Amino acid sequence: MSTASAIKAPSGIGRDASAAELSAWDIDVRPDFKGLPRGQGSVADGQKLYDARCASCHGTFGESNEVFNPLVGGTTADDIRTGHVASLRGNNQPVRTTLMKIDTVSTMWDYIRRAMPWNAPRSLTPDEVYAVTAYILNLGEIVPADFVLSDRNIAEVQQRMPNRNGMTRAHGMWRVGDKPDTHNKACMQDCPEAGIVTSALPAYARDAHGDLAAQNRVIGPVRGIDTKLPPLSGTAAQNASVRRTAALATLGMASPDAPAQTAAATSPAATLADKNGCLACHGVTDKKIGPAFSEVAAKYHGQSDATEILVAKIRAGGAGNWGSMPMPPQSQVAEADIRTMVDWMLRGAR
Repeated sequence: MSTASAIKAPSGIGRDASAAELSAWDIDVRPDFKGLPRGQGSVADGQKLYDARCASCHGTFGESNEVFNPLVGGTTADDIRTGHVASLRGNNQPVRTTLMKIDTVSTMWDYIRRAMPWNAPRSLTPDEVYAVTAYILNLGEIVPADFVLSDRNIAEVQQRMPNRNGMTRAHGMWRVGDKPDTHNKACMQDCPEAGIVTSALPAYARDAHGDLAAQNRVIGPVRGIDTKLPPLSGTAAQNASVRRTAALATLGMASPDAPAQTAAATSPAATLADKNGCLACHGVTDKKIGPAFSEVAAKYHGQSDATEILVAKIRAGGAGNWGSMPMPPQSQVAEADIRTMVDWMLRGAR
């Protein structure tokens, strides 16, 4: 009798996953398109979906650098012909766009399906994913405006991806069993107290994506630096402390080393705002992508119908009141939770 067959699971604990449960997790789409569901979507339908659910973060034409990296730009007709993006070889392109970097269209399809839109991941149907993907491909002039992308023709589109020949797979990190990329031996002795930085963001790209301190989690050893300011010049420990403080301040949160947390950082409404992604775009006292909650409170101070106006705006989304960047509709948030957050917001997020 083998060891495996001799081990029995405790009675009444656990069960085998059902086929439906496994399929809900098994959604990856490979470069050979294994796992790709049937469906189709047109560029025209994709434009409508994109404008409604994607443009607020990526810009009307996928060119925005205000929230995330641009999706489109930096590729040419010659890149589509050769499968190599010429601008990747030099530093003439300050921002690397999505269509410059990815080598397979399946990567884009898979990511949109599992992670987008940001405020409601996995809410798009396969046909909607095909449509949005088709529209982005059209923005990059990879497919024409009347194109309908489907599981039947996506392999043909792959042959027009600008960077399809830009990734090498002939190395040990790609194929298990191949020779490793490096041949080194860890000695684990005479280690320096602090590492020496041998690479950094080039000056032309340092502030290409705004304040990185506002875009990173404040939990864990890595903190985003405020790339709108000059590079830090202290020790590694000093820089880490400065970065953490800057990240917390940008997010409108008190430092955990402070004597006491503010009510804004501990109230149930603040917890709801964090849970629903509001703090990713709005600071409590500092403007980020959208206005600070304190600014909203000041604007609507003394207005009797302020609560109803803000509840309607949050549910419907929109743009123009605080700048050109639109806010996507938040219809997935319960109205009771929206009202709790609005009441907190109108009290100055206190």
